[in-house]
Amino acid sequence: MFDRPDSGERAVLVHLILHSGQKDLLELKELAKSAGAEPMHVVTGSRRNPDPKYFVGTGKVEEIKQAIADYNAGIVLFNHPLTPSQERNLEAALGVRVVDRNGLILDIFALRAQTFEGKLQVELAQLKHLSTRLVRGWTHLERQKGGIGLRGPGETQLETDRRLIGERIKQIQARLAKVEKQRHQSRGKRKKAEIATVSLVGYTNAGKSTLFNRLTGSNIYAADQLFATLDPTLRSCRLPNNSELVLADTVGFIRHLPHELVAAFKSTLQEASEADLLLHVIDVHAEDRDATIVEVNQVLMEIGADKIPQLEVYNKIDLLDGAHPRVDRDEAGKPARVWLSAVTGAGADLLLQALAELFSVRKIRIRCHLRPDQGDIRAKMYAYATILEEQIGDHGQSEMVIEIDPKYSGFLETVRGEVISS
Repeated sequence: MFDRPDSGERAVLVHLILHSGQKDLLELKELAKSAGAEPMHVVTGSRRNPDPKYFVGTGKVEEIKQAIADYNAGIVLFNHPLTPSQERNLEAALGVRVVDRNGLILDIFALRAQTFEGKLQVELAQLKHLSTRLVRGWTHLERQKGGIGLRGPGETQLETDRRLIGERIKQIQARLAKVEKQRHQSRGKRKKAEIATVSLVGYTNAGKSTLFNRLTGSNIYAADQLFATLDPTLRSCRLPNNSELVLADTVGFIRHLPHELVAAFKSTLQEASEADLLLHVIDVHAEDRDATIVEVNQVLMEIGADKIPQLEVYNKIDLLDGAHPRVDRDEAGKPARVWLSAVTGAGADLLLQALAELFSVRKIRIRCHLRPDQGDIRAKMYAYATILEEQIGDHGQSEMVIEIDPKYSGFLETVRGEVISS
């Protein structure tokens, strides 16, 4: 949407340690790079409480101003949410654009959105974010030339007011309501057809899209960057027992995900909240692995998906010394955790087997007796069922023990057989 220098916008990052806890500085750098910025310098410090006027103290404001001059930076990125007044005061004092953590994440989402629905959701979140920053009209935006934090509606509506933004928000919400209705109908059709839905969830950059491609044979965009995937993608996935399920790749979660995004992406996140199983993909190599697990579960609770069964997937074992593909089981003997590498494919077969085992309760086991002239039915068995036993007689007749999903068993009506278990 904007012409950007090849090297990216030169940015000064600000990261404070507050009494309420410390956010990850490395994550701020990754967010900045994902938005197209070039981090030049990091200003750090600590406070018991944020300053009401600048968030940082006046001494730190001077330090930031000096860093801007030293590195010829054009933007300051805060690793914290700022109030509208703090953002305005900082811009007036520093003479450059100031973007807080929420605005930075919104900008990355604007950069990643590809589908009509995704763009609408991003615009809705941006409008809600910008509406809180409308003071004395749009005079604080008139000098902006476009860049991080400014993609989307802001740069095209310099003369609009709160009323027009409110009307636009209503229009987008109405369109998204139609999309949500269509998604609901699609989910209803899958449930009616008894097709299980499995959603990939996890912290951003945990490797969900790479795993999705590995399991489905797709080629959706996957990269070593935060929020590489924004628009949800659904593909069918066939398991070793020849059953089929729908795999959904969803947007990655992050600490303190802006409430504007949680609300705007409600329809997208419903793919996770209404799934039959969640594949919680975890970067086993991440230093803050346990913290990211907690953060993901927190977001799942916010969207009402915390009661859905989970299968943890410990990804990127190729980066961990001594790790090997395996399946950990719970006290009942069911798969609880799968260790694999989505990049190399090591352990992907174990995950498919675990999924087949978890959904095998839907299968029925049948002993079938086929005449020599029923070769077409035998071929369908190999296509739609799992063959457990097969004995072929001298005259071409065969006796088979199969496991099959009941919805695929209609072609067995002409076969002599008996149900062994269900």
